[in-house]
Amino acid sequence: MNIRAFEEEDRSKLREVYLLGRKHLFSGKSPATFELEDFDQSVGDEELWVAECDDDAVGFISIWAEDNFIHNLFVHPEYMGKGVGSALLEKGLARIGRPATLKCLVKNREAVNFYASRGWRIHAQDAGSQGEYYVFRIGAKTS
Repeated sequence: MNIRAFEEEDRSKLREVYLLGRKHLFSGKSPATFELEDFDQSVGDEELWVAECDDDAVGFISIWAEDNFIHNLFVHPEYMGKGVGSALLEKGLARIGRPATLKCLVKNREAVNFYASRGWRIHAQDAGSQGEYYVFRIGAKTS
C-alpha cells in the first residue's frame, strides 16, 4: 500500500469510493439520493491524500489543515479492515499535527469504534443535516 498526494486522474475512482461508502452508511436512503459528483462538493479545495493498492486508488482522506480538521476518510468496502484507514489517518495527522478534530455520525458505529480505538476521544455531540454526530479530538502527541 502506498499513501500519496491526490492527482486529478484519481477523481473518478475516489468518486466511486465515496459513493459506495455513503450508500453503506445511509442504507435506509434511496440510492438515487447519492451522486458521483457529491465527492467534488464534499472535498472542495481540501488537501487530499490517496491510499493506493496495486496501482488502484482504494481510499482517501481530506483535511483542512488551517483548522487541524479531518473532514473525510473513506475506504473502499473491499479494503476495510486491512489497515488502509489507519494509514490514511496517520498521514492526515502527520500533515496537520495535534491536537486535531473530526466529526463522525453517531450511527456510524464502525467509524466511532475505529477512531476511539486509535486514541480519539469524544469532545462534543451535535446534530446536522445528516443526523447526530460526535466531535472527536485527539490531543498533543506525547513523547
